[in-house]
Amino acid sequence: MDDTQLISLITTSISNFGFPIVITAYLLTRFEKRIDTLNSSIIELSQAIKEEVRK
Repeated sequence: MDDTQLISLITTSISNFGFPIVITAYLLTRFEKRIDTLNSSIIELSQAIKEEVRK
C-alpha cells in the first residue's frame, strides 16, 4: 500500500468511525507486538525464577 492509499484510508476511516476510534485502533495494533514481547519476557523470567528456586 503506498502513501496516498494509506492517507486516503486514514481520512476515510476518521470520517466514518471518528477520530478517537481510529487512534485507538492504531495504538492497539502498534502496541500489540510490544505486549507480546513483554509477555514472553515475563514467562521466561518466571521459568528462570522457578529453576533458581529448585537449586
